[in-house]
Amino acid sequence: MARVFPEGRLVYGMQLPVQSQSTIYAEPWEASAGAADLAAVARAADRAGFAYLASCDHVAIPRRMAGPMSTVWYDPVATLSFLAAVTEHVRLLSHVAIVGLRHPLVSAKQYATLDHLSGGRLVLGVGAGHVQEEFEALGVDFARRGPLLDETLDALRAALGPEEYPEFEGETFAFKDLGQLPRPAQERIPVWIGGSSPAAVRRAAVRGDGWLPQGDPREKLPAQVARIRELRAAAGITEPIEMGAITEALYVGEPGWDTGRRTLTGKAEALAESLREYKALGMDQIQVRFRSRDRAELIDQISAFGVEVGPLLND
Repeated sequence: MARVFPEGRLVYGMQLPVQSQSTIYAEPWEASAGAADLAAVARAADRAGFAYLASCDHVAIPRRMAGPMSTVWYDPVATLSFLAAVTEHVRLLSHVAIVGLRHPLVSAKQYATLDHLSGGRLVLGVGAGHVQEEFEALGVDFARRGPLLDETLDALRAALGPEEYPEFEGETFAFKDLGQLPRPAQERIPVWIGGSSPAAVRRAAVRGDGWLPQGDPREKLPAQVARIRELRAAAGITEPIEMGAITEALYVGEPGWDTGRRTLTGKAEALAESLREYKALGMDQIQVRFRSRDRAELIDQISAFGVEVGPLLND
């Protein structure tokens, strides 16, 4: 079992701005932002006690989806490696890596190096992917992405383990007598499974150290949590699994601008009271996001959350 955070406490992390710019969540200022902005935000989150920083994964976006998704998707290994050098404590999460797009030895080389260079701060979040053209361009069978991800995860467990010469034999991948150094700094890389479909929930239950839902509203979380626990029990898995949720958009304090009707705003006590409900629903970690009009405002929000809201989450 590769538990990342202390049991019984609600911790908070965030998806990084700038590195993925879907119109669903990106703020207008991110379009002209770059490396310096990413580094400044990461440092602020590190100082503010955030548990992790997350970066997404897409190799290429087809024109038909470029409107809502945009084509701005930084590579997660490159991005998290860059941020490892400018932070000290915060965990580095791929949320989520589409590992089925790559041979597991390639992914193992990348993520083992990242874990080695960061001093053991990697959390490997993975998902099946949903962009068909992306799979086709890379010569990967989109229709088989579920079974392929399952086998890739089994191969990665071997390839990211302690052995210099890992061995694996499956239907699609097989390797032995091939050495890979450096090894990860962690004895076992924690693997969190992303997605809220029945297949993703089952995969998280039987193959994951953690679960990363894709924006389930609060009322849907208890049934998902119960299902994961039921599936783990049926599979004879006794170790706890780290559950997560993506919160509503937040703004600490009273905004002097329209942050949207679904944004939770107000004083620290009120925000913490609302967010503590996630712990009651069975969550171990929450992924928060803040409305902001520029980098300075986002950093102010991150700092305010760390000082004012974070300490109240486990009262």
